[in-house]
Amino acid sequence: MTERETLTWDGFGRAGRELAQAVADDGYQPDLILAITRGGLVPAGAVSYALDIKNLHLVNVEFYTGVDERLDLPVMLPPVPRGADLSGATVLIVDDVADTGETLRLVREYCAEHVAQARCAVIYEKPRSVVKCEYVWARTDKWITFPWSAEPPVVSQTS
Repeated sequence: MTERETLTWDGFGRAGRELAQAVADDGYQPDLILAITRGGLVPAGAVSYALDIKNLHLVNVEFYTGVDERLDLPVMLPPVPRGADLSGATVLIVDDVADTGETLRLVREYCAEHVAQARCAVIYEKPRSVVKCEYVWARTDKWITFPWSAEPPVVSQTS
């Protein structure tokens, strides 16, 4: 069985705030936050509130299909952010975890064609990640159970 680390909602509250504080303390002032969905959606929201950045964009990347199960390569799903919407911007890319780092690499490479500068912020970074993020709340080599994905999907109870 895969060894796990569990992040609670209370822990996530601290993580989101401390991650934003690291960005602010570094003097980085992003024009917009680019959330990698699905996992980065909730962390990006927390960081955007903490940094008071209302300009939030989404990029949907599919890579993981289950616990330690993934596609060969990450794939951007439509709608892909328009280059014109990112043009010349200072961007903070936010995700929940840099596991292999391949998802972050894909998004960072896409951004490089359009933005003035991009930095990455994650709650967790694993040692094997090919992308070393500028802002990391914690490092681990365990599988992480996040509070938003700890329970199975809901199903209709009216059937």
